[in-house]
Amino acid sequence: MDRAVAEAAAALARAREVVLVAHVDPDADALGSALALGTALHRRGAGVQVAFASPERVPESLAPLDALGLLVPPADVSAAPEVLVSCDAADPGRLGSLGRLLDTARCTVMLDHHGTNPGFGDIRVLDPAAEATVVLAHRVLVELGAPLDADVARCLYAGLVTDTRGFRTAGPAAYRLGAELVEAGADPAALTRTLMDSHPFAWFEGLGRALERAVLEPSGLLHTTIPLADVLRYRSEEIDSVVDVLRTAVEAEVVASVMQVEERRWRVSLRSAGTVDVAAVATALGGGGHAMAAGFTREGSEQEVLAAIRAAWPGDVAAP
Repeated sequence: MDRAVAEAAAALARAREVVLVAHVDPDADALGSALALGTALHRRGAGVQVAFASPERVPESLAPLDALGLLVPPADVSAAPEVLVSCDAADPGRLGSLGRLLDTARCTVMLDHHGTNPGFGDIRVLDPAAEATVVLAHRVLVELGAPLDADVARCLYAGLVTDTRGFRTAGPAAYRLGAELVEAGADPAALTRTLMDSHPFAWFEGLGRALERAVLEPSGLLHTTIPLADVLRYRSEEIDSVVDVLRTAVEAEVVASVMQVEERRWRVSLRSAGTVDVAAVATALGGGGHAMAAGFTREGSEQEVLAAIRAAWPGDVAAP
């Protein structure tokens, strides 16, 4: 890992042009990693572009992280960047249409913490033990000797606090990093309210419908479906929050939020109470993630998707 971090820092230190790509449907860890590195590299004099393949616009709660205006539409990204950095993508497919840059970039760097990552890119900073990809981005920034200013600290803290569920799953090193980021200018109260604790009143109606559709099966699988009309009506922040409400049910072993993104296409978020490795379930269905939180996308009907989850969850798929 130390060698990979050193190689990544060296590649970025000499680069004049860097494209940093977050995974599709970017969360705070993916975009925070890309923007933290991008901000530091921009201030070192490099030409920087930060992008993600979809959706068309950055989630509203993450937009303030882009203090320097580094985000660009995917159509405007350099076709053959000098250095490409993949941030928080568990596999190349998670980069969407921008995955093509893996073949055209002169040098590719991958930063990720998903245990299901098969490994890709010329330089692989991959550590499943890291609580978030921003932890790895911070290590690269330290190796670069880049100053940890308030703009960079906010990006890193956003990824750290969300991927650890408000530090619930954080280890001692993550707490120390959090303290360092606060000292550098990250405001925990403001960031967590924007990222985790803010929803429009109108969303409560949609949440109510999602909870009414929730079903707890005898196996311990708790699932709900969010229809396309609601997916289109509400922000991604609201839609993605449903699974974290459901996971509070004490009877649930596995929680599945089944979100309709097209007529026969579904995006599924899985959460585990701790006894089931949902990364194994997601990987079997073409996705990936962590033992406690994973996901996948699948074609078919709602019932076909639910049947696939049941089939991929044998009784012996236990969390490590």
